Amino acid sequence: MTQTAPVGAVAPPTRQDASEAATSAFGLGFDSLLKIILTQLTYQDPLKPMDNFQFVSQLAQFSQIQQGQTTNDRLAALVSAQATGQATSLLGTRVDVPAGSAMLSGKVTAVTFDNGTPRVTIKTDDGQTISGLAISSISQVRQGE
Repeated sequence: MTQTAPVGAVAPPTRQDASEAATSAFGLGFDSLLKIILTQLTYQDPLKPMDNFQFVSQLAQFSQIQQGQTTNDRLAALVSAQATGQATSLLGTRVDVPAGSAMLSGKVTAVTFDNGTPRVTIKTDDGQTISGLAISSISQVRQGE
């Protein structure tokens, strides 16, 4: 059973998202920007070398870009770990999941991960097993009933 995420649900960012953000902001990736600096140094006029202040300023900007990408990567890992913890804490609990105009109730029996996204399996009160439910589709969680 496939469920769509509710309005306002946000997918955790990925390393690719961070790289794309840096690329879209500057039009180039970090590696490309570093190659530009090295090319500038290689082909500069020896009689008119690059101003030291300019060079240091460019290096500082590249360092900030790299630190931003590293921060985004670590935040993505943190969000993923949080989602994993949230999903595994649902094991053994009773949940309600909207199914059209009806509401399915059941006990969470398993947690799986689809490309890092946690999905739960529930066993409904009438004995059906429903797999692959996104945790964002759960509308209510109850302990031990």
